[in-house]
Amino acid sequence: MIGIIPARYSSTRFPGKPLVDLKGKLMIQRVYEGASKCNSLDRVIVATDDQRIFDAVKAFGGEVEMTSEEHRSGTDRCGEVAAKYNADVIVNIQGDEPLVNPGQIDMLCTAFKDETVNIATLGYTQVSMEDLDDINRVKVVCDRHGNALYFSRNPIPSTQRASEKMVTQFPFMRHIGLYAYRKETLAKLVQLTPCPLEQMEDLEQLRWMYYGFKIRVIPTSIETPNIDTPEDLERVINEL
Repeated sequence: MIGIIPARYSSTRFPGKPLVDLKGKLMIQRVYEGASKCNSLDRVIVATDDQRIFDAVKAFGGEVEMTSEEHRSGTDRCGEVAAKYNADVIVNIQGDEPLVNPGQIDMLCTAFKDETVNIATLGYTQVSMEDLDDINRVKVVCDRHGNALYFSRNPIPSTQRASEKMVTQFPFMRHIGLYAYRKETLAKLVQLTPCPLEQMEDLEQLRWMYYGFKIRVIPTSIETPNIDTPEDLERVINEL
């Protein structure tokens, strides 16, 4: 298994985010070092289209690959790098989570002990009512086998007709955007064209489901903060 960290310099909300300094280490370095502690991964590789990020990773001794500037998503970037390596499973590690927990990655990788699993992700089980109404918090519901039925930025399932008891007892889950795929499955995913569901929710994983791919969701009570905007920096720095 290999971990790939997609990293781009040009972010609309936070340009240059991978190279921000977090108490003496670049964010991309903290993500790389955290992921490298994972027992399940044989190697970790940063995938970027920016020479500044490439040089920075080389400088701290990390492994890095230059990729096309045409990629629309981190999945596409992972797909390009994965094609070069002999690995059964590829883990797509978010490049904006400097507090990445290697235990989470190990937990995700256990999904592939089931030979029927081709894509896996995580679902955070400690969901507040505020999370349900927050469109920036992606929700997921699963079938009895643990496969995703749907992802949405809106509350799912709807609580409008549910009793208070049903709401308090239902196992709501919030999606954590850490993915793993079998290599041959990832090669298929990057060939898919966008679909209306994906575009309406702005969630790439709905494209995969639209075309018939199942996503196994592994429940977790571990959550690590990510950095989307400069305002998120102080919160994360306080936890370092």
